[in-house]
Amino acid sequence: MVKIGMMIGDRYEILEKIGTGGMSDVYKAKCHKLNRFVAIKVLKQEFSENANFVSKFRTEAQAAAGLMHPNIVNVYDVGEEDGIYYIVMELVEGITLKKYIEKKARLSFKEAVSIAIQVSMGIEAAHNNHIIHRDIKPQNIIISKDGKVKVTDFGIAKAATSNTITSNVMGSVHYTSPEQARGGYSDEKSDIYSLGITIFEMLTGRVPFNGETTVAIAIKHIQEELPSPKEFVPEIPNSVDGIVVKCCQKSPDRRYQNMQELIADLKQSLMNPDDDFVVQNDPNMNCGTRAISDSDREQIKRRTVYQDSYERNQYYEDREESVRLRSDGEFEYDNEPDGEEDEYDYNPKMERVTTFLALIGGVIFCVVAIILAVKVFGGRGDEDAAPEGPVVTASPSDESRGESSVSTEEEVKKVQMPKVVGRSVEEARNALTDLGLKSEVEYVESEEIQAGEVTAADVEEGAEIEVGTTVKLTASAGPQGVAVPQVTNMDYDQANARLTQLGFAVTRVEGYSDEVEEGIVMSQVPSADTEVAKGTNVTLTVSLGKEKIWVPSLLGYTEQDGIAVALEAGLKIGEEIAYVYSDEYPEGQICYQSYSNGSYVDPGTVMDIKVSKGPEAETYKCNASITAPTPEEAPDYSVGMEVSIRLTADDGQVLLDTRTSSFPQAANYYGLTSSGGTITMTYFVTVEGTTTTDPETGETITTPGETQERSFSRRIEFSLE
Repeated sequence: MVKIGMMIGDRYEILEKIGTGGMSDVYKAKCHKLNRFVAIKVLKQEFSENANFVSKFRTEAQAAAGLMHPNIVNVYDVGEEDGIYYIVMELVEGITLKKYIEKKARLSFKEAVSIAIQVSMGIEAAHNNHIIHRDIKPQNIIISKDGKVKVTDFGIAKAATSNTITSNVMGSVHYTSPEQARGGYSDEKSDIYSLGITIFEMLTGRVPFNGETTVAIAIKHIQEELPSPKEFVPEIPNSVDGIVVKCCQKSPDRRYQNMQELIADLKQSLMNPDDDFVVQNDPNMNCGTRAISDSDREQIKRRTVYQDSYERNQYYEDREESVRLRSDGEFEYDNEPDGEEDEYDYNPKMERVTTFLALIGGVIFCVVAIILAVKVFGGRGDEDAAPEGPVVTASPSDESRGESSVSTEEEVKKVQMPKVVGRSVEEARNALTDLGLKSEVEYVESEEIQAGEVTAADVEEGAEIEVGTTVKLTASAGPQGVAVPQVTNMDYDQANARLTQLGFAVTRVEGYSDEVEEGIVMSQVPSADTEVAKGTNVTLTVSLGKEKIWVPSLLGYTEQDGIAVALEAGLKIGEEIAYVYSDEYPEGQICYQSYSNGSYVDPGTVMDIKVSKGPEAETYKCNASITAPTPEEAPDYSVGMEVSIRLTADDGQVLLDTRTSSFPQAANYYGLTSSGGTITMTYFVTVEGTTTTDPETGETITTPGETQERSFSRRIEFSLE
């Protein structure tokens, strides 16, 4: 068991728990060998005890460790210690894309496309290394504090989906591709489908397919057409809408064939959002949406049963147990004898034999049909007009199965209404959802029927009903049905107390509102005055006030660029900007902001910033006593002579310029920017005249005396203040 403070692998010190998921817990740790912080993902015990899963997990994680890309959370190490299986990853401080979407409700198309481009570049790097993620979803995409988008969990998804655990354990069914939902082969184009669903959620704030069970959602991925994002947000540009639709085609052959194609269209959509440049492949019957078969439905249930049992804290090994759905809607488990083949095993030889026989039968049928047609219609010439209406033909393979290749729309999209009367509301709604039906429940008081039991439905049992139809159920509220009180516009604590006092359970959800104050109930479900049974859960949506905005980091930006980033984020900059010394940031860069990066504030919040003037210069002081010239400096200097003294600092500043005959001379100066200077002394001496006689003429020549200038310099060093 991992504890705070323990060492793993003799190098990783566990500091704190920072997250948890369906398969693992995530801890912040410090690597003492490289002196850096890392994230350590530790497998939960139920997965660590599965040797087959651990083997696949280690293999795939080691492969992912070879990936190095700015848009991927890099894997540093994989290991095991005392039954603890862990993976060491790059520590990215930020929030997941899922939380980011929840905080903003939905993203603008430019922001969504920008994030999608970065995610695509990370996935492209993995695909180039023959690594498929298989679990692309907003929960596995992290937005760091500096705005960098990174994809995480490469390798762990493949280990999970290739073992007895389905990706649904990780909450991925909303983003799974149709081929993954069927349990079939998945490749790079499966990641493209999941990314398309992720872009859909960024643009609309919701996932395209939802349901009460994982089976129901998986069936929708296979059977139902993806709704256009423009149905929910009309202002989404046509090109972005087309990109999402192409990513989420049911057939992999109709999607983008690689990430390069997708990235090119995403970049084009930023430059020309309204252009219709997305090329949709022509549909064909082999790639069209097909009705799900009973075998497909059973296979999906087999693959997703682990999720349902996991939520009940029951764990079953798929390789040791077979699963089937009983008529009452519950799963039944039986141990399979060793060596027994799965009923879904694929036999390619048998399929080739079957196909060959089907073709021979089809050819024989066509020859017989042509002969009969010639005999019956050959003599009529052009007299008979062709019958009106569509002509339905059958392919040879269809005839060999005894089925028509063309079925009516009703046959494809209709199901039989199951028995719901007498069952609990939960059982009835799950049964309807499994068939692709929706449901609404109305509660009525009843003295005879216990609370929560379905008493009637607006569709009779056994009736044919279209998939997607909403079935209205009537259920008993018990003998003491209670009217839900009106609690909207009340403080949450008051509303909670009132509902609890009447016997209701309360669930709190939160949302932003520009009109409703923080802490006030905005809406309630069920609505006021609805008669329900005691103990019914009432969901209250509580206002968080005005939507908060995420404070970006302005540190290191130039003053102009930083102000632009703040304004784009919805902030305002204080009128007075301070300019201060900073040893950390060069001159002209923002070195301080009044709200820290990553915090959330109201739109329009005023943030103060400070701009660096660069490092503060060191200052020096000069406390010197200038002595008289020495014989070495001035051999002809005499005491009492007047001397000119000039003290000049290294930066050219003249500190002292005076004449004196009195020494020593004091020189005290402070706040100097130079570490030293030069003292220059100048004095004057009188040279006596001379008298000489010219030897040729005998003339006497007299040279008068003169005053001459003498000067010398001294070096002086200043001290730090």
